[in-house]
Amino acid sequence: MAMKINSADSRTRSSVSIFIVVGLCCFFYLLGAWQRSGFGKGDSIALEMTKSGADCDILPNLNFETHHGGESGVIDDSELKVKVFKPCHPRYTDYTPCQDQRRAMTFPRENMIYRERHCPPENEKLHCLIPAPKGYVTPFPWPKSRDYVPYANAPYKSLTVEKAIQNWIQYEGNVFRFPGGGTQFPQGADAYIDQLASVIPIENGTVRTALDTGCGVASWGAYLWKRNVIAMSFAPRDSHESQIQFALERGVPAVIGVLGTVKMPYPSRAFDMAHCSRCLIPWGANDGTYMMEVDRVLRPGGYWVLSGPPINWKNNYKAWQRPKEELQEEQRKIEEIAKLLCWEKKSEKGEIAIWQKSIDADSCRATQDNSQATFCKSADSDDVWYKKMEACITPYPNSNRPDEVPGGERKVFPDRLYAVPPRIASGSVPGVSVETFLEDNKTWKKHVNAYKKFIKIIDSGRYRNIMDMNAGLGGFAAALDSPKLWVMNVVPTIAEKKTLGVVYERGLIGIYHDWCEAFSTYPRTYDLIHANGVFSLYKDKCNFEDILLEMDRILRPEGAVIFRDDVDVLIKVKKIVGRMRWDTKMVDHEDGPLVPEKVLVAVKQYWVAGENNSTSSR
Repeated sequence: MAMKINSADSRTRSSVSIFIVVGLCCFFYLLGAWQRSGFGKGDSIALEMTKSGADCDILPNLNFETHHGGESGVIDDSELKVKVFKPCHPRYTDYTPCQDQRRAMTFPRENMIYRERHCPPENEKLHCLIPAPKGYVTPFPWPKSRDYVPYANAPYKSLTVEKAIQNWIQYEGNVFRFPGGGTQFPQGADAYIDQLASVIPIENGTVRTALDTGCGVASWGAYLWKRNVIAMSFAPRDSHESQIQFALERGVPAVIGVLGTVKMPYPSRAFDMAHCSRCLIPWGANDGTYMMEVDRVLRPGGYWVLSGPPINWKNNYKAWQRPKEELQEEQRKIEEIAKLLCWEKKSEKGEIAIWQKSIDADSCRATQDNSQATFCKSADSDDVWYKKMEACITPYPNSNRPDEVPGGERKVFPDRLYAVPPRIASGSVPGVSVETFLEDNKTWKKHVNAYKKFIKIIDSGRYRNIMDMNAGLGGFAAALDSPKLWVMNVVPTIAEKKTLGVVYERGLIGIYHDWCEAFSTYPRTYDLIHANGVFSLYKDKCNFEDILLEMDRILRPEGAVIFRDDVDVLIKVKKIVGRMRWDTKMVDHEDGPLVPEKVLVAVKQYWVAGENNSTSSR
């Protein structure tokens, strides 16, 4: 059951903005009562919200429409009922448009090309609503979600059999349980991370952002969270069915991805630590291209962890059932490339090896010059969207002093969240000054405070997986920072300024993406989506309908969306959304009704496949 909001006459407008705020408080209190937890019953948060909201005095004629003058703001309800989007066929329940299995099989398998992004052409795009599976319920709140996922949400048992002895996942009645194990850490991720922490400064805020390549169900990232480290995990959509879907159901940041032929969608010097735990990536192949790509996204002084084959091959080649000569050569190549990249091996114990990328740019360059290393010629190491990887080394940024960290030194977290990022301090982001950054922070603190007034549950734990579709400098995520949630900061590839490097320097995570295409995730993986200026940015670039249908695909039933944009753009958005089983309300900017920028709040209704729905033919 979902909440239905009756539209008020948009021509009868209240001029008292506080009524709007109070009304929306009650709207979201009541919304909580319909939001479902692990077993389809109202969760404790919803019950508390209902109790708190019982005293809300909602006037019967309270108008939620924007105070925007002119008939352009008037929308006839009958107009919203035409051309309603139908549900897609139930076979599309877990559809990932750009990683569709059938389409993938038409591409070459060499270098994992078939597992890369291959989006459908315009005539093959779906124009219907992806249904949730029967029995779908809202995931458990964090931290319970780390360990338990409702079976109905991702009803796939193959990993419970395939990875049974490795302690990945267990099926228990109507839930999956995640004991925290992995292929390389069957005794649990905590003990494994303790081993890493004996070499890497994980606990003191020096290491904040991490990259997990070939992450499985992302238990490494899940257990790093309580140590204040946020990991960007990725794995392909392959025979390990739904591993990324499980990760996101658990409340762990993850995307579908692969190291193939295309650069990773992250900026240079983004991560404090990168990790591969038996990730099956051939690190020594292709002249070291994959290690060079990791080097590009690893900051000077950052760490690379490799556990599993070929590390300690002398003692394990029989257990791994591989020729020792092959493993020996594999490790030799890795060691050789690491030396070329100026990575110093800090530890090799058991099956875990840890390298650290050099901070001393000058001595590193001397070593590389003597070895006749090939340096990348591109002037912009952050220009990565659909760009092919190359067997070349990304040069260090220029340093002004011998003791200066190339690219700038980062403060420990959480201090770095509001410290001026090195890219801005050095003037590396055209058009963004220190003053611009500080003002942006003030603006987003004000915006988020306004959101919290009418979405009381925004930081209660009800919304764990949050996406900012147009993140800018990361101000929204910084203002919302909480151990109860994380934000995927998306910087559109067509954005005027490339700011994703700044986002990472603040200790946040994110990704480049073009919203004319589908995002690299499963359906129903985000609880709250923030869309600031997205539709003004993509005006005349691609179809609003396609973007909104993609938002519907990745939003959970009863999830929420906050649109912030020019009122005329939002009116167009509202017309389309009215055909998508979403309930909406338009409200004024927090500075008052005369500001042309407005806020449109939307809630996706709860519905599942087969509920007397007529479906689309596709």
